[in-house]
Amino acid sequence: MPHRQRLVHVKLDEKTMVRRRAEVEHERAIAIYDLLEENHFAPVGFTGPYNLHLSLEDNRLNFDVRTQDDRSLVVVPLPLKPFQSIVKDYFMVCESYYQAIRKSTPSQIEAIDVGRRGLHDEGSDLLKERLTGRIEIDHVTARRLFTLICVLHIRG
Repeated sequence: MPHRQRLVHVKLDEKTMVRRRAEVEHERAIAIYDLLEENHFAPVGFTGPYNLHLSLEDNRLNFDVRTQDDRSLVVVPLPLKPFQSIVKDYFMVCESYYQAIRKSTPSQIEAIDVGRRGLHDEGSDLLKERLTGRIEIDHVTARRLFTLICVLHIRG
């Protein structure tokens, strides 16, 4: 059943989380809220719904997929190296965007936002590709998970 192939809870590993700027915390909160509202998340060979624990370990993002009663089903490690360049560029564009909101014209803000969305889509597509054969996700879910990958990339 497709409606069962979804996330119902997402937890970010507190050991790898640090306090972040308000804008970043806001993005994280929105990504999790939106992700839980609408997603397609289907680990190959399992039936959900699922809890997901995301953590960083040795330059890998671990997708610890669990049952609703929090029993581990599978851990899917995802190397972060392929994402480093996109995440770096994405955060540079985001910083420009936040600065532009304060002092730029609407057309300048829109131009920066187009670039930001393009990088977000590029990261989302890479995530879908890297999870192929292990976890099936749709584009909307990939975008929201990519936001969480970006948040977890921030160190101190």
